[in-house]
Amino acid sequence: AAFISIQAFPALLDLPQELEVSTVSCGSRHTAVVTRGGELYTWGWGKYGQLGHGDSASSDRARRVELLVARGLWVEEVVCGPWTTYVRV
Repeated sequence: AAFISIQAFPALLDLPQELEVSTVSCGSRHTAVVTRGGELYTWGWGKYGQLGHGDSASSDRARRVELLVARGLWVEEVVCGPWTTYVRV
């Protein structure tokens, strides 16, 4: 099982340096960011599929949501809830 650190204080985002983040949203145990290039990256607890990677795996590292890229969708906004992630494309 993956170890997921839960932090009750601000932390620096560990994203590739070339990405420029336009929006951040935090759920109960997961986080999502939208880049200026219209991509969505998520990480944290994924038990209910809220990370959007097609599985229920958790991750401490930000991962791009490949399904949106594969469909040619440009992400404009993200809002995380307790165990959900809503995306406007």
